[in-house]
Amino acid sequence: MKLPCTYILASRWHGTLYTGVTSDLVKRVWEHKHDVAGGFTRKYRVHDLVWFERHATMELAIAREKAIKEWRRAWKVELIETANPKWVDLYPDIIDR
Repeated sequence: MKLPCTYILASRWHGTLYTGVTSDLVKRVWEHKHDVAGGFTRKYRVHDLVWFERHATMELAIAREKAIKEWRRAWKVELIETANPKWVDLYPDIIDR
């Protein structure tokens, strides 16, 4: 899946959230899951892909990431639950695409 994406990871259902952006979602989530990506996601064990959105350009993906990072937590939860009400880890679904 080599295209710009904005994504949200969670430590568990209604747990700690992390918002990111990438041009290779499969690779980036794998890095988070295997703690290759240090910092926040390793420290707080934020490894489950619970939401993502594809974009036509990296500029659009970055703008969306910045906007979501400014949101209140409740809005992020609503965004996740609209598409993924059970907070299922979506990573297995994207590695098959």
